[in-house]
Amino acid sequence: MATVQSIERAFNLLEHLSGHPHGMQITRLAEETGLSKSTVHRLLSTLIELKYVKQDMDTERYTIGYRALYLSRNLINTSSLIATAKPYLQKLVEDINETIHLCVVEHEEVVYIDKIESNQTIRMSSRIGSRAPLYCTGVGKMILSGKTDEDVFDIAGRIEFIKKTPNTIITYDEFIEEIFQIRRQGFALDDVENEEGIRCIAVPIYDFSGEIVASFSVSGPCSRITLDWIQSGLAEKLSITAKEISLQLGFRN
Repeated sequence: MATVQSIERAFNLLEHLSGHPHGMQITRLAEETGLSKSTVHRLLSTLIELKYVKQDMDTERYTIGYRALYLSRNLINTSSLIATAKPYLQKLVEDINETIHLCVVEHEEVVYIDKIESNQTIRMSSRIGSRAPLYCTGVGKMILSGKTDEDVFDIAGRIEFIKKTPNTIITYDEFIEEIFQIRRQGFALDDVENEEGIRCIAVPIYDFSGEIVASFSVSGPCSRITLDWIQSGLAEKLSITAKEISLQLGFRN
């Protein structure tokens, strides 16, 4: 059977990277795949552009990007984060009967890596593998709040604020103030900032080092996800679940 050489080589690189969670440098990757460094570099550049691969600029190591999850969105996912969080998130959905999204940040965008539906008649249209901005999503703001002040200022300075709803934050100063507020209160809101009529509350998931590595949110119509409910008990329920997941990832407060 005839094969397209460039596609075959690209998938060969992806398969090699998938076996090295801490990444590989280009020289070793070229050696193990039998390709020239120039060919590997060209293919990696394309895969980075497509967000299937990412590079740590400090170590120069390449790793699989979360975009690869989109290809397997209908298969059982064995990612340790997803597998660890899922039973806790399922239990929470059974309790509150609202949709939950589990997210990470990649290339300064939110990536939806898991979704657990409620049985409500009005459901969220989001999909695993889809992406969203940092500045108008609860999960994006939550993860960003865990970074250093320097990183927050730097990332916020590169954001192109677009007014998606009348509530969307569209200024640098307002956004920075929002991030500091999130740090104080321990949760983040998308208060009808990304989609008309939809409110989200997000909480952090920490790893063993104390870094926020992910966030999950509860989303739904404003008529159900009310500010009163958030203050009177929903925020606390989410925080308890987030702590349980974080402890499973080795976090110790």
